[in-house]
Amino acid sequence: MGSNEKMVQSGNRSIMLVAPALYRVPLSEALTDAGHGLHTHFELVTCRIASADGVEGVGYTYTGGRGGSAIVALIRDAIAPLLIGRDANDIEELWRWQLRALHYLGMGGVVGFAVGAVDIALWDLKCKRENTPLWRAAGGQTDRVGCYRGLIDLGYSDEHLLDVVAREMSSGHTGIKLKVGRTEIARDVARVKAVRALIGPDKALMADANYSWDAQSAIEFGRGVADCDLTWFEEPVAHDDLDAYAEVSEAIDIPLASGENWRTVPEFENAVARAKIGYLQPDASNLGGITPWLKVAELARKAKLPVASHGMHELHVSLMAAQPNAALLEVHSFPIDAYTTTPLQVVDGVATAPSTPGIGVTFDHSLLAAHRVA
Repeated sequence: MGSNEKMVQSGNRSIMLVAPALYRVPLSEALTDAGHGLHTHFELVTCRIASADGVEGVGYTYTGGRGGSAIVALIRDAIAPLLIGRDANDIEELWRWQLRALHYLGMGGVVGFAVGAVDIALWDLKCKRENTPLWRAAGGQTDRVGCYRGLIDLGYSDEHLLDVVAREMSSGHTGIKLKVGRTEIARDVARVKAVRALIGPDKALMADANYSWDAQSAIEFGRGVADCDLTWFEEPVAHDDLDAYAEVSEAIDIPLASGENWRTVPEFENAVARAKIGYLQPDASNLGGITPWLKVAELARKAKLPVASHGMHELHVSLMAAQPNAALLEVHSFPIDAYTTTPLQVVDGVATAPSTPGIGVTFDHSLLAAHRVA
């Protein structure tokens, strides 16, 4: 291919439009966990990117209810001017270019959310242009992945929790993750034991403390549920206290999992080196998108660790299915996919990635319109 032809192709792929939007979506019930507190709604930030050849991609990110307007402003005022006229196919270069331009604001945080929405949109655009589904473009291992239902249940009574778990298991799930992290550790231990007794010995069961305990409290809990055969114990301590992670890991026999609060690839590298972690859980919505998510999956593979996921199951189903070292996909309690044209379907604990070109997430704006705020 000659240089002139390359220039023509690049010109056709030039980014012409970057358009973010913000929605505040109410939850059907208030949800509580130990780290984040009460959730009454979540925020959805979408980002539409169009190129000169008429192809469009839509990316997105989400928050637990705060900060979405800052993400929209960063995309609109700082990122869009960086991208207009650039080649939409240069996804990794554009990802690096954004981080370089915004590094003074900090890595992760609002920057990670904003760059993530853009990166996901660019992957959607590229996959649509190449007529391929994301699971193939991201590795292509398979289009299916085992999953579990992640609850946000700390505010539930014991009776209601058991009712919810029974309902979720009967709906097709074969694994459950509970929230723990109370000051009354014995109560959390009792709840885990009750759920294990309910679901039986063969189903996956996990516990998530949302970084609410110190090492000694986490160890006390871990020893208290030693006979419950937990698949993993998630975020037992503060995400940045890697020494505490290692201390907990050495004291109990349950693998530790973490990742939703590690917001850069170097943070994951540091955790692998120091935290004695068992499962890595990157979240494309806050890590900076699909590009760094795949880097973390590769890091896990090289370290002989399984990769799991956090949140946004409607996107992560494709990324997880694509990986040879995939563990379990989290089916999250923020129902983003209830506002899409093809909500995730789970059959006997297995989810199937969309086969349509793109990331497989198409928002139904007739459902979202009433919740738009910017």
